[in-house]
Amino acid sequence: MTDVTEDKTVSTALAMGSDHLGADLRMAIKAHLAERGFEVTDFGIAPGQEIDYPDIAAPVARAVAGGQFPRAILVCGTGIGMAIAANKVHGVRAASVGDVYSARKARSSNNAQILCLGSQVVGPGLALELVDTWLEAEFAGGRSAPKVAKIDALDDVRR
Repeated sequence: MTDVTEDKTVSTALAMGSDHLGADLRMAIKAHLAERGFEVTDFGIAPGQEIDYPDIAAPVARAVAGGQFPRAILVCGTGIGMAIAANKVHGVRAASVGDVYSARKARSSNNAQILCLGSQVVGPGLALELVDTWLEAEFAGGRSAPKVAKIDALDDVRR
């Protein structure tokens, strides 16, 4: 079973990526994060190019699972495809969110390392609020730790 405890220090290193539908929102989030002092490694494509979301989600999720980045943000049209693709990578917990409460709970209750957003679901203002909320939240452990451990055990069975 995977240890679900986590260092409470928020790293300033983040990975990001998007498909073509999320490119503009990804760029807005990236600029916001730079203003906040985060070092963002961008796995995304340039605006105007096209790519399928699994082709971005997989390398970002592998980088998180491999320990290169403690957290990442992925953007596609709905956030759902990115979350599904990222969650196929062993050791990753990705959550697609569209409201502040879910962004907070994705970290505090589910210890999600990857935040997935939908550019056709949330506007730039809400997206930045979701990102800030998720980054500022910490995994609470407690009653949530055994549940996250069970999720990780399911991941181990899948291997």
